Amino acid sequence: MTHAAQAVFDQALRLDPVERAELIDQLFHSFDHAPDRAVDAAWAREAEARVDAFDRGDLTADSADAVFERLAKR
Repeated sequence: MTHAAQAVFDQALRLDPVERAELIDQLFHSFDHAPDRAVDAAWAREAEARVDAFDRGDLTADSADAVFERLAKR
């Protein structure tokens, strides 16, 4: 961490918990980029196509328990 970043961090630690939470939220959202409407539309079409395929029986799904069990084995 740079000296400047460390200084900001040290100052942030002196804030009350609510102010620190608000700072964290603002910093987190500073990474957001302008929405790409074409990408959002493509994901929406893909999601709808998957729901439709599931409803037709063309796509199966695993239970959450089965997924977590597989992940635990990794």
